[in-house]
This record gives sequence, structure tokens and C-alpha cells, in this order.
Amino acid sequence: MLRILHNPVYSKLFASQIVSLLGTGLATVALGLLAFDLAADRAGLVLGGIFTAKMIAYVFVAPVMNAALVRLPRRNVLVGADAIRMAIALCLPFADSPWQILCLVFVLQCASATFTPTFQSVIPVVLPDEDDFTQALSLSRLAYDLEAIVSPMLAAVLLLVVQSNTLFVGTALGFAGSAALVLAAVLPKALGLSNRAEDQLRPFTVRVRSGILHFVHHPGLRPILALNFVNAAAFSLVLVHTVVIVRAELGLNKSMVAVFLGVSGAGSMAAALLLPRVLHAVKERTIMLPAAWLLVGSSGLAGLTLLTCSGATELVVLAVLWFVIGIASSSIQTPIGRIIRRNTPTDGLSAAFTAQFSLSHACWLISYPLAGVLGLAGLATTAFVLAGLASAAAILATVLWRSESGSKRLEVVGANAAEGRRT
Repeated sequence: MLRILHNPVYSKLFASQIVSLLGTGLATVALGLLAFDLAADRAGLVLGGIFTAKMIAYVFVAPVMNAALVRLPRRNVLVGADAIRMAIALCLPFADSPWQILCLVFVLQCASATFTPTFQSVIPVVLPDEDDFTQALSLSRLAYDLEAIVSPMLAAVLLLVVQSNTLFVGTALGFAGSAALVLAAVLPKALGLSNRAEDQLRPFTVRVRSGILHFVHHPGLRPILALNFVNAAAFSLVLVHTVVIVRAELGLNKSMVAVFLGVSGAGSMAAALLLPRVLHAVKERTIMLPAAWLLVGSSGLAGLTLLTCSGATELVVLAVLWFVIGIASSSIQTPIGRIIRRNTPTDGLSAAFTAQFSLSHACWLISYPLAGVLGLAGLATTAFVLAGLASAAAILATVLWRSESGSKRLEVVGANAAEGRRT
């Protein structure tokens, strides 16, 4: 997997992603501490507003920014987004009221909603070989999972010697480093741009919708829409309710919350390490559909465990299920880039990856609050309902993938018939 780091362009881009993720992780810790400093017992409301602003930017702003900036070179877009994020990070220590934090964070997340899908659309062009691109997808998944572990640890070490607001300086340095590394990478000037006259003349509103319409109209991409919801519905049980399960249900201390989340992250990293070799031998469908049903089954078993087990048995079974959920989630998310690349022309990659970014976060925007509200009815009930919703989405994904296979067979038959008429 590390062989692709010998590619000088990709190695710089991957390093840019790492330092950017570290900066984002430090910002997450710093924002929580800043919210508590300004709002004390109302800090939860402030953080809830911050996460809502993030999702709104990811779902609604990302397609707009892609359409607005589609004619600009990708390197300019990436560096500009990093520059904005760096400036906002340096402004955050001076915020003295919750509304100022929300406004600044919204601008920062708009820049992130521009940077991330643009970055994702660049990689398949820099790495045209499918095996190399698959390894890049796995490395990206590993980077996200490791950041969730490393950033809090780094923040904890820094807080031993600096004040909490100083973490924003580390955030700014991360974004500055990311911009410098992108500038150092030699990217084609017109990367990701369309040179077709009809695309240049398309109205702005059409460009905003183009990526999403591409997903809806292309048979090869429709299953991703359903799989996004499978992943969000099942994994929201882990993200939203791990702290409740560990502290209230199992009666364990705070450190065990991190352990359970780490177990899930370990499952995700294990899958990311194995997938390049597996995907070299089998198609994405062979991995992703079973992974979807594995998420459904694991969520349902988690509900059954919460309902019927207790003590050490409950702890061990839930830990195993969290590990399996991590494996299944990564097995769905990692190969998606391969499918998008295969079913999208090069000049449409930016719009397609932006659409995936927006649509996947729309699923999280639904599943996060739903999981929270369902928690009022009990943890087991929450797990069963989320498993049921994930099951419906998995059925839809299976049907959509079968219809895609059917349409491909019709295309082959039609092509053979046309060839027969010519001969």
C-alpha cells in the first residue's frame, strides 16, 4: 500500500490531507473547550449549533461552491479553501459570544465543504491506475480513523503546556501546512475542468444540480445512495449512543467510552488495510452488499444484547459488535470512490465527488437526530429501529444493483445485435 507514496504528487497531497486532518481534530477539541468557557452549562447547545452548522454547510453549501468554482484550477481552489480555514482558526480565539463562534465555524465548514470533495476528485486523476487509486482510498480511510485517535491525544499533551485557545494556532498551522504541500504538488492546471462548450454555457443552477442528477440518473451510482443511508443509520448507534451504553448501561468509567470508540475505529482500519488486496480479486458489489447486511445484523444483535444480556457477557458482545460495525462501515465507504471514478468522465469528477459528499452527509443529518430522539424510548428500541431502517435501505441497494446488472446485460445484447447487423 505504501508503494503509491513514491508518487511525488500523491505523496504531497496525502501529507496535505494528514496535516489538515490534524488541524481539524485540534479545532474540534478547542471548540468544545471554548464553548464551555463562554456558555458553561449551556455549552451543549452551542456545540449542537456547531454540528448543525457543519452539516448544513456539507449538505447544502458544497454543491453551490463546486458550481461556483468549477472553472478555477483545482490547486487554486484547494489553497484558497485552506487559506480561509487558516484565517478563521486564527479569529476563533477572539470570539467572545456563542453567535460569533457559530458564524465563524459556519464559514470554516463552508471552506471544508469546498476543500474535501475537490481533494477527493483530484486523486483519481493523479493516480489513473485503479489498484493505485484503491490503495489511496484505503490510506485516506486510515488517515481519518487515526486522526480520531491521535488528535485528542495531541490536544491533551499540548494542553499540559499551553492554554486551550492556543490549540487554534495549531489548527491554523495545520491548514497552512496543507496549503503549502498542495502548492508544492505539480498538478495539471486544468485538472477537473470541462472544456466542452455546452458545459461552459450551462446555467449556474444546472451546475449546482449536475452531480446529484448524475447520481440519480446513472444506474451504476444509484446503489451508493442507499448504501450511504445503511451506513449512517447503523453507525449512528455507535456515534450517538456509545457514551450512554458505556456509562449508563454498562456502568463503566469515562475512559471506556474512548476504548469502545477505539474498538470500532480498529475494525475500520483493519478493513481499510485488507480492502486493496480483496478488491483486486473481486468486484465492489461482492464486498459492499454483504457489508451492508453485516451492519444491519450487527445493529439488530446490539439491540438483542442490550435487551437480554448483562455484566461481562454484555460488555464483550457489544465490544465485538462495535468492531464488526467498524469493519462493515469501512467496507462500504472505502470502495465508493472506485465506483464514482468508473462511472464518471474526468471532467465530471469534481461534481460527482461533491454530490457524494453532500448526499452522504444528508444521511447523517437525518440519522444523528433520529438516533438521539429514539434514545428516549430506550437503547434496545433505538438499535432495533435503526437496524430496521438500515435493512430497508440495504434491500433498496440490492434491488438497485440488480437493476444495474440488468441494464448492463441489455447494453451488451444491444451492442452484439448491432454488430451482427453490420456484419
